[in-house]
Amino acid sequence: MKALDLILERFEQISAVPRGSHNEAGIRAWLQNWAGQHAFAHQTDSTGNLVVRVPATAGFEAHPALILQGHMDMVCEKTPDSPHDFTRDPIRLIRDGDWIHADRTTLGADNGIGVALMLALAESDEVSHPALELLLTVAEETGLVGADGLDPALVTGKTLINLDSETAGEFTIGCAGGGTVNINLPVTWESLSPAETVFELNIGGLLGGHSGEDINSHRTNANKLLGRFLEAIQRKADIRLAVMKGGTARNAIPRSAQAVFVCPRDQAQSCREVFTALLAEVRAEQLAFEAGMTVTLGQPQTPPQRAISRAQSLTGIRLLVSLPDGVAAMSAEMPGFVETSNNIGVIELGENSLEISSNHRSSILSRLQEITARVEALAWLAGAVSECSKIYPPWQPDLNSALLKKSIEVYQNVSGQKAEVMMTHGGLECGIISEHCGGLDSISMGPTLENLHSPDERLYVPSLLPTWEFLKVLLKSLAD
Repeated sequence: MKALDLILERFEQISAVPRGSHNEAGIRAWLQNWAGQHAFAHQTDSTGNLVVRVPATAGFEAHPALILQGHMDMVCEKTPDSPHDFTRDPIRLIRDGDWIHADRTTLGADNGIGVALMLALAESDEVSHPALELLLTVAEETGLVGADGLDPALVTGKTLINLDSETAGEFTIGCAGGGTVNINLPVTWESLSPAETVFELNIGGLLGGHSGEDINSHRTNANKLLGRFLEAIQRKADIRLAVMKGGTARNAIPRSAQAVFVCPRDQAQSCREVFTALLAEVRAEQLAFEAGMTVTLGQPQTPPQRAISRAQSLTGIRLLVSLPDGVAAMSAEMPGFVETSNNIGVIELGENSLEISSNHRSSILSRLQEITARVEALAWLAGAVSECSKIYPPWQPDLNSALLKKSIEVYQNVSGQKAEVMMTHGGLECGIISEHCGGLDSISMGPTLENLHSPDERLYVPSLLPTWEFLKVLLKSLAD
């Protein structure tokens, strides 16, 4: 089978297995079965991470093992009209010219295509290589959980190639660290009054995207925009919230959000007037970047039976408005590179509290700690309870890396072009895995993807073969 066909076949098979974060049992079992079919040994640690051990090809047995690394899980995002169930349905791949995308869902090429490349390299008779350790982690998309819980005994290699980057011809050698603050603002519920009018505010059609890679791309956060509309309306009307929700993942820029609220009937017209005036302003601001944006105010099909108090509604709305979102600082050392940011990824008014998830990133650990403390302070001022996840540190670049120097040399020889050496504001597992394993020489690379963590995610097919050819030569050269 030709290399491209093999890669795409493995990607399609991977895509057929549901594999949202913390639901990797199915894909792990599929990978273990694949390993068994090829007589490759495999091992799983207590966190759920998997390693598949691929023997060296003839003549390369004496060379040190090489780690190829990626993650099993994917971000599960879909359009409002998609019936897809990420717990049971396969991802339907659609070929559109040079691109592959999914049917109204995230494609899962992050990181499914990286895993597919690993499997194809291990299977192919045309690839010479030292012993390979295919390291596949769990729950990367929810905070690098698998990497942080990795049993270092799972791998023996000291050189790691991560296949979780998304621009062909670029080598990533460092990334931002990150963490999440989960905020819970206590609420109590009250019955509606016959003298109240019910409104439903819906925001949709936004681009969304990856909260690291796209945070500097003028993508509007639906949760923050919802807060802006509600804050403006509450200045003219005594509104009470019955529903407030938006976003589905802490590390995806929210594409849609919704609120249902009530107000005294004699203030209903004021709500409409404020909404209409602000909508005109927002459309003028967003026209160049969010042409598909929709914002509507109407009546819900099913009116609520209760709402939280005016005071709690006001506190929740003002907390949402006051929380930082987007780029907090640009790098002073690398022009054009985002240093620190955060994303208000998920909001939901639940039975006992308004829950808000704020995801933070920075290439400077102290700045990451500072923005985390700022968000926690705002939560405290609002009377909310906050819980901070474990903060993972930035992956610091090593410009003297032997692997990097060899990769640059091989790329020049294979493609005739100069590779770009980059840092990313997204999160990668290399630094954490290296720390657990006593220090690894690491780079990250991959074929070209666009619009990660959104239903617009797509894979550029012509980037696969050049990536394959580079890896084929690199694997052989690392054992020469």
